[in-house]
Amino acid sequence: MTVETQKSDDSGNDFIRQRIKSDVNANRLSHGVITRFPPEPNGFLHIGHAKSICLNFGVAQEFGGKTFLRFDDTNPEKEDEIFVESILEDVKWLGFTWDHLTYASDYFEQLYTFAEGLILDGKAYVCSLTSEEIRESRGTLTEVGKNSPYRDRSIDESLEMFRSMRLGKFEEGSQVLRLKIDMASPNMNLRDPVIYRIRYQSHQRTGDDWCIYPMYDYTHCICDALEHISHSLCTLEFEDHRPLYDWVIENIDINYHPPQIEFSRLGLEYTVMSKRHLNQLVTEKVVEGWHDPRMPTIAGLRRRGVPPAAIREFCSRVGVTKQSNVVEMELLEFCIRQELESNSPRAMCVLEPLKVVITNWDQGELLLEAPWHPKQENLGSRSMPFSGTLYIEREDFSLEPPSKWKRLQPGGLVRLRYGFIIQCDEVLHGENGELIELRCRYFPESRSGQDTSGLKPKGVIHWVSESGAEQIKVKKYDRLFNVPDPQADNFMDEINHESLVECDAFIEPAALDLDQRQFQFERVGYFSKDEDVRVFNQTVTLREGF
Repeated sequence: MTVETQKSDDSGNDFIRQRIKSDVNANRLSHGVITRFPPEPNGFLHIGHAKSICLNFGVAQEFGGKTFLRFDDTNPEKEDEIFVESILEDVKWLGFTWDHLTYASDYFEQLYTFAEGLILDGKAYVCSLTSEEIRESRGTLTEVGKNSPYRDRSIDESLEMFRSMRLGKFEEGSQVLRLKIDMASPNMNLRDPVIYRIRYQSHQRTGDDWCIYPMYDYTHCICDALEHISHSLCTLEFEDHRPLYDWVIENIDINYHPPQIEFSRLGLEYTVMSKRHLNQLVTEKVVEGWHDPRMPTIAGLRRRGVPPAAIREFCSRVGVTKQSNVVEMELLEFCIRQELESNSPRAMCVLEPLKVVITNWDQGELLLEAPWHPKQENLGSRSMPFSGTLYIEREDFSLEPPSKWKRLQPGGLVRLRYGFIIQCDEVLHGENGELIELRCRYFPESRSGQDTSGLKPKGVIHWVSESGAEQIKVKKYDRLFNVPDPQADNFMDEINHESLVECDAFIEPAALDLDQRQFQFERVGYFSKDEDVRVFNQTVTLREGF
């Protein structure tokens, strides 16, 4: 199946949307359709998160519902306000607006109260085993776990100890609160999971009010219930956690039970998605940071010049299924090109300059008019300086051209886009034999749009006049890894160390003056202005493949 046709036939009618539609039609949703996106603020979001964002916000919009943006901030030693701000920016940049902004920490007191209720019901106990002892006692997939010696601790003792944990009377790591479920369960998530641990770590929102923090599996299901989430959408790795999700809701004093529904996570060729692996790329300076254009982070994609609409279209084409798969990079590139093609102004930029002197030019500097986009008249036009000294791409000239060569060669003709036809008369070399300059003549009657010369050159090339040419730095990107599916155990060995190539280039002056980030450099590719407007990042090539 070609990239162009790789859009799911049942797009907009996947199993999640079918489920929601069924619930709506059956009047099962007393609070309407309510979804949530619950990131932990411990890193930057990546394109895998974009799929979840598009799904949660998208289905809520489609069914006239609401979406909560909820920060799962229960792990203060790994969380930071910088990640909160980046997530807020990413969600807004993707084109979505949350109806409610909440934090798991908003519910710390309620979570604690529910935990005390579980203790009072004999369904939770304070355990004094070390984390290593707990891990060893859980058993394996083929061996049942062993009951903790503290499992039969009395309700009163567990309650007193839990309250003392909150008051900071125990050392960090010395006590935990565990659910009392089934140490022989075939689902290891039900083998008396830990739901609270001691951490003497200041929290970014609650400060030092708490020294015990709830675990994710305990927290997020309760938050879903408190927020009346109608459909708790998460990726497939949480499928085995669903029985625990349900157990917690069914065993606390709450009268609302959201359903957890799992879908496949997004995998993308030539990259890694694990926060741990991405962090390693950053800390070991393989990349320039989380916003490096080679990173799959939303911040990196944004800096690279990828339009948010392209990411939304990409996520739509990937679709929502139960089957895990790795998506080809070409699909993402296609969506980017499709969006940029219709909206990006054109500009002429020469990345590997070869000097051209027009020997019969006697007009000084001439201004040529050219549209910013051949099909978008509303974008207007720009003036381009033309003079007797130009730069063309070095690859647009060949001393010994192959058959069907359509660019410049000794004695050959070529049209300069929006300009004139030229003929190469002389080739100059340096002391070491390197090509340094072409001497050409132009045909005055061949001006583009006014051509009466009768000449029929086979090709058209781009150029930049030496007069007015602006020097910029161009960063060209290849894929970050040499293999489509980098393996977790040796992914650092598969890094493409040639994934970034920088070069100095010449661009027409109007492109720097235009208040626009994304451009198509004609015949080269799509590029985006960086924070420094004299630096352009390659977004994507004109054709498939980097």
